[in-house]
Amino acid sequence: MQESVRRNVWKSYAGSVLLLAAILAGTLIGLFLPRVALALKPLGDLFLNLIFTSVVPLIFFAVASSVIQLQGKEKTGRILILTGVVFTMTALLAAAFAILVLKLFPLSPVEIQQSMTHTELAPADISSQLVRAFTVADFSALLSKQNMLALIVFSLLTGFAVRLSKEKGEPFRAFIFSGNEVMKNFLHLIMKIAPLGLGAYFAYLIASLGPQLLQAYVESTIVYYSSSLVYFLGAFSLYALLAGGFRGVKIYWKNNITPSLTALATCSSIATMPANLEAGEKMNIPPAVNKLAIPLGAALHKEGSSLGAIIKVAVLFAILGQPFAGAETLMLALFVALLTSIVEGGIPNGGYIGEVFIITAYGFPPEFLPVVTVIATVIDPMATLVNATGDTASTLLITKIYRRKHAVPIT
Repeated sequence: MQESVRRNVWKSYAGSVLLLAAILAGTLIGLFLPRVALALKPLGDLFLNLIFTSVVPLIFFAVASSVIQLQGKEKTGRILILTGVVFTMTALLAAAFAILVLKLFPLSPVEIQQSMTHTELAPADISSQLVRAFTVADFSALLSKQNMLALIVFSLLTGFAVRLSKEKGEPFRAFIFSGNEVMKNFLHLIMKIAPLGLGAYFAYLIASLGPQLLQAYVESTIVYYSSSLVYFLGAFSLYALLAGGFRGVKIYWKNNITPSLTALATCSSIATMPANLEAGEKMNIPPAVNKLAIPLGAALHKEGSSLGAIIKVAVLFAILGQPFAGAETLMLALFVALLTSIVEGGIPNGGYIGEVFIITAYGFPPEFLPVVTVIATVIDPMATLVNATGDTASTLLITKIYRRKHAVPIT
């Protein structure tokens, strides 16, 4: 039994361990063999180009197929809307909390070579930027990774259109489902060379940016783990308190032990879902709410990822030596965090797609993708803990609102 547990734990962390080992090797090459590191850049470019070219079809098929699969759940529409509102608000609160933490403990700027700088960051007109983000003037523009949010909107509408088409839309429905499966396997093939590609590119970054980049990683890791722990204990206790008073806090933490340990052991919200469903039953969450909100949360509700997205954006601003401040910059950061958290959960290996969204939303240089990818790998255990256990905490709030007319307390 213990051997089986060890194998499962190793299986969950093997990819991250291999990736970190490759990045460590790249760091050493960048520090001690800079000429070799610069020569390895084409290998990193190969991996990044494959990731970038897979983004558009992957998101289209994944989002459209997810909408199509909602068919037949119209009777749960009220719970679905309520769940979406609560999940959105808690993800935004996590991002806002991260911004507050960074205001109190800002990251140190990182000095880099002038050739690596990029000035097209948050635009001055936020309203125009939002219009450009949600829509494009030509269909061909949807095929660019620069317009990912517009692509998501198009994919959502396509999914609803397929549902409305019913029998006449069956051939297109089959095409969407088949395309989704093909793109999942396509990304799976790309990820097999991730350690080689990211290791090579990280060697190039270290040779270009120097040890200052390592300082940024240490600072961001400390900020993320400490702030996430505060959020994990404080925010979830607050949600439980609002849902059921002090009894709600007690019942939440009493039944949150198994999901927390499962999340840390597997680094997967999906793998934690069965434990969350069982915990939800013990928290007296109505079956109709529990069986809808928990699976939906496992796929699309990621407070840890939302918090992490803000940290990643702040690191990139620090690398460019620019302040992570200003109403337009922070408003865009909230949108980026929300969309990144949804994308990361809804798409296999979505972490990489989420990082692409961060890069493209602000117009950061594509070369910075490995920077945020490494951060994502380092913070993954804590992010998964917050992601997974946040589902039950938010579902308690959903239950409170759902039961308001009947005045049924959580017991």
